[in-house]
Amino acid sequence: MTIQTTKEVQEMCCVCKGAKHDPAPIPQEGEWTKVKKIEEISGLTHGCGCCAPQQGTCKLTLNVKEGIIQEALIETLGCSGMTHSAAMAGEILPGKTILEALNTDLVCDAINVAMRELFLQIVYGRTQTAFSENGLPIGAGLEDLGKGLRSQVGTIHSTKEKGVRYLELAEGYILELGLDANNEVIGYKFIHLGKFTAALKKGVDYKTAFESNIGTYGRFADAVKVIDPRRE
Repeated sequence: MTIQTTKEVQEMCCVCKGAKHDPAPIPQEGEWTKVKKIEEISGLTHGCGCCAPQQGTCKLTLNVKEGIIQEALIETLGCSGMTHSAAMAGEILPGKTILEALNTDLVCDAINVAMRELFLQIVYGRTQTAFSENGLPIGAGLEDLGKGLRSQVGTIHSTKEKGVRYLELAEGYILELGLDANNEVIGYKFIHLGKFTAALKKGVDYKTAFESNIGTYGRFADAVKVIDPRRE
């Protein structure tokens, strides 16, 4: 590529640069690195992004080794189309450099924004594994999902007239809410859907799989009244 300069610059005298300003070292997987090239960047980290109308969001997890995305976990919420975009992004991201991924259409605005936020974290040395020697192995992203490999989702609906309804929390899908004498929530019963479906896949009969994966939280056993949050 030919670099063009203006006539004014061509006629200037040359002033030599004295000090040598190298990149500031950033922490990467237990080391301090002066990064000058994309292939010198490694780390595992997370980032979130919203689409323009802000009707959905994405949490993106990338595990980068020597500039190449080796692992991607895409979790979306709030928009049905985003789930299909996540499927496509899951095929697109691995094998790309983080610079390629930053400039690739990942189908959904929310995923694109999350990629931008991750890029900034990674190149500035703000990854989750910045001070972890050798970082985390490929597959570590799945650990965020826990047993059953399901995203941790919290879905709550409430109205001024009728109060709060817990629908789904980290523990699982809410079956019943336990209320005290003042009609205040003191606990809930849930089913862990990931474990439940895993049991079904292993051939466990429906009733056993369902009942063995039910749990309670809080003071559910002390409830004066129990309600179905989706019907009552």
